[in-house]
Amino acid sequence: MERPPRAGLALSDEAIEWVVRLHSGTAAAADHAGFSAWRARSADHEAAAREAEALWQGLGPAGGRVRASEGRSGRLTRRAVIGGGACLALGLGAIASDPLRRRLLADHSTGVGETRDVVLPDGSRALLNSSTALALDFSGARRGLRLLEGQALFTVRPEPARPFIVSAAEGWTRAVGTAFDVDLRADSVCVTVVEGVVAVGLDGTMDGVRVQADEAVRYGPAGVAPPQRVDAAMATAWRRGKLIFNRRPLEDVVNELQRHTHTRIMITGSRLRALEVTGVFDLNDPAAVLDTIEQTLPVRVMRLPLVNVIL
Repeated sequence: MERPPRAGLALSDEAIEWVVRLHSGTAAAADHAGFSAWRARSADHEAAAREAEALWQGLGPAGGRVRASEGRSGRLTRRAVIGGGACLALGLGAIASDPLRRRLLADHSTGVGETRDVVLPDGSRALLNSSTALALDFSGARRGLRLLEGQALFTVRPEPARPFIVSAAEGWTRAVGTAFDVDLRADSVCVTVVEGVVAVGLDGTMDGVRVQADEAVRYGPAGVAPPQRVDAAMATAWRRGKLIFNRRPLEDVVNELQRHTHTRIMITGSRLRALEVTGVFDLNDPAAVLDTIEQTLPVRVMRLPLVNVIL
């Protein structure tokens, strides 16, 4: 394929933004028409458009080469990161479709930046965090719920004859009368007990790990981890519109922040994911959280259309 002529940096950045937008899965006909009009403005605009499209096709599938360039130079440029950003944006349509399917299966759900207090059929309550979907499966013998996405805090009315069971991913949490938080994360589920005692186990098992107030337990493909002591009020600060972290890995912080913003957040490199974050953040201003991270950690944030990249 003929190599497109080199465009000026400013026009190149504009073209990159157009290409990411058009492949986001949310572009409308007006966006495509706008890009056509933009590239027709001059020969330089056309060159920038052709270069951005070549970067999309060439660097997108070759993320390894992008990381190799990072290792040689010690930093990622906007032009280099377009490969990773483009791949991520290309996947946004598929990523968005999975939550949409889950929302269709849910009895109660919240959007980005929204919380909701739900009264359940037995009088128990479920406080849904942002970007959460919950399905109900109540019967005469069992109060069943499935957390399809997100995070919820359950305040359970005692009813010994009908156990209260929340399923999430490949496991379950069982309670009779208590308050506990279930957080469905990318690679695990975290259960934090605010009051009382719960049992946590994997699907197919009858007995679970006992978890009591101010303890948290994670489970995933490797099984159920031993309970850890936590400050439950701090761990559930999202109820008060806050995120409170005490030496939490940056990857965890970004995963929680992602629920509260439409813009995708990507971290480049395992070293950055492990950086520890301590602080109190306001969920009403996700952009300010990224600003604080950039000011207090040895990272910088590259803001692209639809994607923020921490590098």
